Amino acid sequence: MTSALQAPAGAREAASYQWLRKYPKDVDWFQQFRPLPLGQLLDTAVATHGGRTCTNFLGRKLSYAEIGQLVDRTAAGLQKLGVKRGTKVGLLMPNCPTFIIYYFATLKAGGTVVNYNPLYTADELTFQVRDSETELMVTLDLKLLFDKVEGLMKAGTLKRAIVASFAALLPPAKSVLFKLFKGRELAHPAKSPVAARIVGDVDVLADADSFQRPAIDALSDVAVLQYTGGTTGTPKGAMLTHANISVNCQQGAAWATNLHSGQERTLAALPFFHVFAMTAAMNFALQEGAEIVIMPRFVLDDAMRLIDKTRPTVMPGVPTMFIAILNHPKLKSLDLSSLKYCVSGGAPLPVDVKERFEKVTGCKVVEGYGLTEASPSVTCNPVEGPVKSGSIGQPLPGTIVSLRDLADPTQEVPLGEKGEICVKGPQVMKGYWKRPEETADQFVGDFLRTGDVGIMDEEGFIFIVDRIKDLIICSGYNVYPRRIEEAIYEYPAVEEVTVIGIKDPYRGEAPKAFIKLKAGMTVTEADIRNHLEAKLSKIEMPAQIEFRDALPKTMIGKLSKKELKAEEEARRKAN
Repeated sequence: MTSALQAPAGAREAASYQWLRKYPKDVDWFQQFRPLPLGQLLDTAVATHGGRTCTNFLGRKLSYAEIGQLVDRTAAGLQKLGVKRGTKVGLLMPNCPTFIIYYFATLKAGGTVVNYNPLYTADELTFQVRDSETELMVTLDLKLLFDKVEGLMKAGTLKRAIVASFAALLPPAKSVLFKLFKGRELAHPAKSPVAARIVGDVDVLADADSFQRPAIDALSDVAVLQYTGGTTGTPKGAMLTHANISVNCQQGAAWATNLHSGQERTLAALPFFHVFAMTAAMNFALQEGAEIVIMPRFVLDDAMRLIDKTRPTVMPGVPTMFIAILNHPKLKSLDLSSLKYCVSGGAPLPVDVKERFEKVTGCKVVEGYGLTEASPSVTCNPVEGPVKSGSIGQPLPGTIVSLRDLADPTQEVPLGEKGEICVKGPQVMKGYWKRPEETADQFVGDFLRTGDVGIMDEEGFIFIVDRIKDLIICSGYNVYPRRIEEAIYEYPAVEEVTVIGIKDPYRGEAPKAFIKLKAGMTVTEADIRNHLEAKLSKIEMPAQIEFRDALPKTMIGKLSKKELKAEEEARRKAN
């Protein structure tokens, strides 16, 4: 564990790194990165691309110069409200320009951003506000959001809030129509019992002097508290420094050799409050001077029309997004040819989905891998050159990946054997907020333990076998759900599948597959089993197969096993 920027290893040490045998020819793994305060990332973009469109939100466009001015005025206003180095400022809202403005204004004022999921329950929000010590929450005047913030303030959990107008973010005509036809969705903060502790966004900007630029230590100052681990226990705040995030953006830019600064357009459909979108859809786009076409949330029909109309060149996504697009009934009538670089993350990308999406769009789809604790990107498949089926690619520049023995993580496993993926690099977090013991458990030496099981080949390409916690132990044998899922995805009628372990009186555990079929398809359990017979061993064959109209997903669209496991456990107890 370290908060310092770790330089790539020397030539002698690096000679043993498998990935250097066939690293992308246009990417230098040894290149040095500057650990910058994140505010500087925006300042550089504003200075270089001031006249270019920065945000396009439901048709209203703001230039880089306009966003830069709003950020600086907001930073001054936040300082007047007492935000200083280390003050925790929460952001509770969907994707919109206000998110970007307050994100950077908080950082430039010296504060720390705490990202909040707008769909969290009151209990989940209460825990995170208290644990993070959030002093100020920024939200929109949509009832769905404001009512939650008001509840936190009434309970005494939250001290103060800033509320921004949603209608003000829209083009003039849309703003009038929204107030006219959807006025019931708006809250009235001025009439709230806690109105005295609420500040309007316009008041933050009013009479805002130039902000006093604080001294920021990029290597040690925490830019973002990003909460993670809710499915494995108590959520923990990963302390991501300015250097962690700014360097991860630079690593991504070094890898994306087919992109050109100031010439790209990004479709931002993934939620900014999630670490993947925060880096890949927001910060990376700003660094590249890209126009950000912002969607408040991913709605398939809207996304298809936006791609056809606004012609984005870059789209970060999760596998379920690509699957949904491929299965859209009007796919052939829409033009998706503008896309040239799609990054898939958050969950394993089925090989069949990657190949079909590339064939339909002509776009390069590269699967990356990362985790919250690494800001998040760790590996990626090459933009140009050979891509190995099912691989998450090679380590990003300056990143070292070591596969460790599952029983003894201090020991590396031989090449080609399964081991826990462990990571060292400048993007790795400082640690967990207020949790030194859990931080220590998450590291082995300077390497972050990911909990993922993988194999590395002779050219440094990594293949994830599964999650340590998702392993199914059948009669003492390790069964990996991902292998079963990949085999089922090869059946043409299958749209989505997820596999979990269920209790089995004889084998201890056994795999169960949940399958969603493509629209209009009819398949029997016997059809699936016949398909799998030549692909899986008997121990891997699902004990049960259940067809569903829909499968549970997380906020960013990843297939979620948590709900299915809970259902199975409840069913077992009921019987």
